[in-house]
Amino acid sequence: MRVLYSFFVQIAAFHIWIAHFFSKKLKLFVDGRKDVFDILNVKIQTTDKTIWFHCASLGEFEQGVPIIEAVREFLPNYKIVVSFFSPSGYEVKKKTSLADTTIYLPLDTRSNAKRLVTQIHPSLVFFVKYEFWPNYLLELKSRNIPTLLVSGLFRPDQVFFKPYGGFMRKVLKSFDHFFVQDLSSKECLEKILLKNSSINGDTRFDRVSHQIEMDNALAFMKNFKSDSLCIVCGSTWQEDDLVLLDYINSAPENVKFVIAPHKIDSSKIESFRKKITKRTVLYSEEKDKNLKEYSVLILDTIGLLTKVYSYADIAYVGGAMGTTGLHNILEPATFGVPIIIGKNFDDFPEAKRLERLAGLFPISNASECSRTLNKLVEDRSFRNKTGMIAGHYINSNTGATKKIMDYVSKLHSDGII
Repeated sequence: MRVLYSFFVQIAAFHIWIAHFFSKKLKLFVDGRKDVFDILNVKIQTTDKTIWFHCASLGEFEQGVPIIEAVREFLPNYKIVVSFFSPSGYEVKKKTSLADTTIYLPLDTRSNAKRLVTQIHPSLVFFVKYEFWPNYLLELKSRNIPTLLVSGLFRPDQVFFKPYGGFMRKVLKSFDHFFVQDLSSKECLEKILLKNSSINGDTRFDRVSHQIEMDNALAFMKNFKSDSLCIVCGSTWQEDDLVLLDYINSAPENVKFVIAPHKIDSSKIESFRKKITKRTVLYSEEKDKNLKEYSVLILDTIGLLTKVYSYADIAYVGGAMGTTGLHNILEPATFGVPIIIGKNFDDFPEAKRLERLAGLFPISNASECSRTLNKLVEDRSFRNKTGMIAGHYINSNTGATKKIMDYVSKLHSDGII
């Protein structure tokens, strides 16, 4: 089965290579992998001790950050290697100071796996949440390199739990321990006789809980918000724009909006801007404007949203109105902000739990969006209570990183790493 899998990887690699001539994202995907082994030759010496973190994309990296920080403090003499599969993760974080080197993960061939593991020669490996690359995992297992899955999530409909999933079940046995987010994930693993798991929660709670202790001041946001109530719409897609537009255009004068699109596409931003009847300004224009005079601020840049949430009275988090996937609800929740999301969030346990606690409201269409926003805007007591629920949800779910580090500490004291 491994031979067949590797054959299909080679076929996929050929098709990706053809497609990269026609796709900017795939061009980054292909070109970024050309120099991986050369980069490692320069950055990692055979005498270095290393720890390897693999993250699919940016969201998984954010989950890994608290562990990376803790590992660097606990094992300061080890070099940290971070790999990404997706350009959307690598291109944003390729210069992160948290890692000694950041790379694309080469495609999962047997030769790449042998070469990469040899060059990194990690003492310990973390895979964050998702991504189970058979050749890499089996190579790590063959060398007895401790490999951990952190913030893992499993569902009964995944291939591991199907009658035809024998090969992937074998791949899962490469992990020394699974730190999973919930009981359902643990039960899934136990059904296929994998007992080496523990319910540990989501390290993102540790990540976002630290944000409230940082300096989140933004002069432009202070000027823009002034004394108004502020609704921050983060990581929005076109589907989100459609349900938000009616309320934006009809909202009371004392309500202001920050729109942070998930992708910075000037043509799409301009198209949406033309549909807004209120005074609208782009972040790129703010130095030449008196922001107090505007009702809608569009962030045509990246890297500011986390701090912007600290100015929010209400947050709308995008992604779940369509099928792209819900973005991070924990970032606004840590600031004690009530949250609205779209209807497609079944695969996001943190959203389901916060909905049950009444700290989050899913909506299906524009009228539901307007009705929910009206309630939160007009009823201050309701808004404050809902925000408190969201903030408490974050505070009561921290601690996942410490549990993982207790395991790492034991590996170290036992002389395994």
